[in-house]
Amino acid sequence: QVQLVESGGGLVQAGGSLRLSCVASGTIFSISSMGWYRQAPGKQRELVATITPGGSRNYADSVAGRFTISRDNGKNTVYLQMNNLKPEDTAVYYCRSGIRYWGQGTQVTVSS
Repeated sequence: QVQLVESGGGLVQAGGSLRLSCVASGTIFSISSMGWYRQAPGKQRELVATITPGGSRNYADSVAGRFTISRDNGKNTVYLQMNNLKPEDTAVYYCRSGIRYWGQGTQVTVSS
């Protein structure tokens, strides 16, 4: 059974940084595309960033240049480094493996 466990969320002031982690189990991580998504209150879940098994990255326009997705296949972990955070980045952030599996989410709150 595939499990994804996120961590690293919290409360930070605007301009600050956070690093999210997602540890995967029960899947062949090295051949899985991984992604980070977020959902703000009253809004639909949206893509933040994705990374392929080969390391190709894709970012939403709203986070490009501020966020960096990376992966460590030896640790079955995908990361999201978030810099220069803005209040509009406040959301629950979810890890996704492939197209089917989701983590439980971690809250990120950015105060102005």
